[in-house]
Amino acid sequence: MGLALRFTPFAVTDAVMLFRDKLAATFGTMDLQPVADGSIHRFHVPGDKLGTHNGWYVLFADGIASGCFGSWKVGTSYTWSSRKPADPLEAQLIAQRIEQAKRQRDAEQHQRQQAAAEYAKRLWRNALRADPEHPYLIAKGCRPYNLRQHADLLLVPLCLSGELVNLQRIANDGQKRFLSGGRVKGCYSPLGLITADEPLYLCEGWATGATLHAETGHPVACAMNAGNLLETGRHLNRRHPDVVLIVAGDDDRQTEGNPGKTLAIAAAAGLDCELILPPWPTGAPLHLTDFNDLRQWQEARA
Repeated sequence: MGLALRFTPFAVTDAVMLFRDKLAATFGTMDLQPVADGSIHRFHVPGDKLGTHNGWYVLFADGIASGCFGSWKVGTSYTWSSRKPADPLEAQLIAQRIEQAKRQRDAEQHQRQQAAAEYAKRLWRNALRADPEHPYLIAKGCRPYNLRQHADLLLVPLCLSGELVNLQRIANDGQKRFLSGGRVKGCYSPLGLITADEPLYLCEGWATGATLHAETGHPVACAMNAGNLLETGRHLNRRHPDVVLIVAGDDDRQTEGNPGKTLAIAAAAGLDCELILPPWPTGAPLHLTDFNDLRQWQEARA
């Protein structure tokens, strides 16, 4: 008579504790008691905004305890098992479970993104044209262009394949937040009309994009962060294969590793396109990081 591959209740408790330790080692200490039921669960990731549940996990406790977890906000995912499989059948079981967990994650993420997109469209429909005197626009020296406003929040549209899918909300003090659960990867905020055989600048933030658009007259796609430049550029190349794409990177000179410059260089290499960086003149303060900072500094000195 063969032995069934099952944990005793004590072993299940051990597996849950080990899995919780792995979560804590990855995200930080949290008040969480994982449930080993093979279903997807959300949790608050330490350091995220209070009330958010950007973390997810799926945990199985029969057979070899195994699971999968990650953060929708960061886009990371990790796998875990209590021990290495003893034979090919156990290895296959773990692989099947991980695939099941990822399918659940993808379905949940799609639902979150769809809900955020619908909310974004409602907010956008009911919003007014942005006030040119909004404190953020004054501070950045930018026209509102395509922005709208809800109460004191500027609304920056994020599009994918020509459809509004998310919003970045900018407060009077410059704090920025996307809609919870909304898609960012591959999305961008457009400025100007994209035309074949003409330059199209790809940058990080909206104020940088507005500056480039004002100075060059060419369209700009604002990817919102340096880590999204490459994915957004790939999407733009597929949708607009005849444009002359130019990555306009930030230069985070005082940040370790200079992520703005490093990721802009990598994006330009991956897209096989031109790269421009802010041309800092002699005496430009090191805290300046992008084309908007440069223009504002130059105008203040004029």
